[in-house]
Amino acid sequence: MIINVGRKPHVVFENRLAKAKKIESIIKLEKKIKSEHKLLEVGTGSGEIAFYYAKHYQQEVFAVDISDNRQFVNGYSFQLVSDTKLPYDDNFFDIVISNHVIEHVGEKQQQQQHLDEINRVLKPDGILYLAVPNRWMLVEPHYQLIFLSWLPKKFRSYYLKKLRNIDFYDCEPLQQNEVEYLLRESKFEYRNYCVEALDIFVREEKGYRGIYGIFRWIPSWLLKKIVWLIPTQIYVAKR
Repeated sequence: MIINVGRKPHVVFENRLAKAKKIESIIKLEKKIKSEHKLLEVGTGSGEIAFYYAKHYQQEVFAVDISDNRQFVNGYSFQLVSDTKLPYDDNFFDIVISNHVIEHVGEKQQQQQHLDEINRVLKPDGILYLAVPNRWMLVEPHYQLIFLSWLPKKFRSYYLKKLRNIDFYDCEPLQQNEVEYLLRESKFEYRNYCVEALDIFVREEKGYRGIYGIFRWIPSWLLKKIVWLIPTQIYVAKR
C-alpha cells in the first residue's frame, strides 16, 4: 500500500476472526479453498485474518502492510511494503484478499495501481476478494462522522477538522460505479456480493442490533435493487 502524506494505516483489532470467516464464506461461493492454495492478504493489520487461513487450511499464506501492527505473527510470511508494488512474482497466488485497503492507498491512480498489482500476482484461475466502504454510507467508519464521505472532496477535511480537530481526511471511499470502473480497467471480471455478505454480517457479526436490524426485514430482491446504498461494497473478481 502507499500512504500519502497525512494518511494513516487505520488498523482494526476487533472482530477479525468473524471477518475472516465472512471472507471465507464469500470466497467459497466462487472457489473451493484448498491447502495447496497460496493466499495473500494485502494490508494485514493485526494479522489475525492471515493467521486464520494459515491455521485453518494449513496453506501457504503471505501478508503485506506499510507498518507492522500485528498481534498474530505466526504461521504466515510477512513483508513490509512502502507503496502499491507487491514483492511477488507474476501468477503466484490463488487467492488475494484486499479487505478495506483500497480506500487507504491514495488517489485514484494509486487505487488503480493497487488492483493492477493484484491482477499481476494472481494466477490465471485465481480470485480476488475486494471490500471497500461505500461513499454513500451514512456514518463514515474511520472517523464515525455522519455524511463525511458524502461531501465534495474539498470539504471533507474541513468538516473533519471542525468536528474531530484532525487536519486531513486520509481515505478515498468509492461508490459502486467507481469500484467497477477500476476493476474493469485492471482487466478483472467481477461479481458483486454485497447482499450475500450483508446477510452474513447481520447474522454472524452484528446480530440484529441497532441500525443493522433494518436489513432483516428487507427481502433480497429489494436489496439487489438498492445495492449501491449498502455500506460496504464487496466483490469477487477474476482475471
